[in-house]
Amino acid sequence: MKLLLDENLSRRLVPFLQDAFPGSSQVVLEGLERANDQAIWEFAKANDFVIVTKDSDFYELSLLYGAPPRIVWLQFGNSSRSRMIQLLLDNATEIKRRLQDDETKCLVLG
Repeated sequence: MKLLLDENLSRRLVPFLQDAFPGSSQVVLEGLERANDQAIWEFAKANDFVIVTKDSDFYELSLLYGAPPRIVWLQFGNSSRSRMIQLLLDNATEIKRRLQDDETKCLVLG
């Protein structure tokens, strides 16, 4: 499972996630820095990414369109890079397990 970090999440997180989520990236690294949410959604869908975001926008798209892509919605305020990495890595097994379930379109962490 590979993650696509939304624009609001630092691209500096990506190297720390590679062991748990090989092939993960961030929207800027994919040339999507000026893309709207719909374009990011389509890119994630076409390239088998799970979108990781702190915004409700992608959750709303998942209600409208269903999955794929699936969403990890981080619901907490500003935090350090190390806390963000730790949250994703500590929950890696749960993220993979829950998002393989056809019923789960969005996993909320926070």
